[in-house]
Amino acid sequence: MKAVKYLFALWAGLLVYVSLVTVFGATGVFAYRQLEQEQKKQEAAIENLTLINRELKDTVNSLIYDRDTFAVLAREQGYASPSERFVRIVGLGVSHKAKISAGEVVFAVEPQYTPDKTLRIIAFCVGITIFLCMCVFDFLKYVGGKNEEFRIRN
Repeated sequence: MKAVKYLFALWAGLLVYVSLVTVFGATGVFAYRQLEQEQKKQEAAIENLTLINRELKDTVNSLIYDRDTFAVLAREQGYASPSERFVRIVGLGVSHKAKISAGEVVFAVEPQYTPDKTLRIIAFCVGITIFLCMCVFDFLKYVGGKNEEFRIRN
């Protein structure tokens, strides 16, 4: 029966380990929340790229099928038809239309978690601490019983 109570230290260490892995481990709650945030960031980037892609497709279609749009864009770039003449005024600068962004690169970030080895060490220390406390408590109980026995004899 005495040995069974020392198994409590093993059980407590195991319970601490499972709890720590569930919360702080590589597949724990905190890592899962970080991955959810990363997923939202990636989905927002995909949505932004989809909008940019749609705008670029519309621009390409306008340039292919609308001659006036093509002519306006060519003039903005500094080109002219053979029948036109340009007068350039130095110092005014070139007015360029704002270009459409091609999007931003969004790098995936690895979730932060406590390594399994660290969690095992913590759980082992908790189990050993409980085991030692039980041993010390039993020893003090044993010494207290011997002192009581000694007093009764004397």
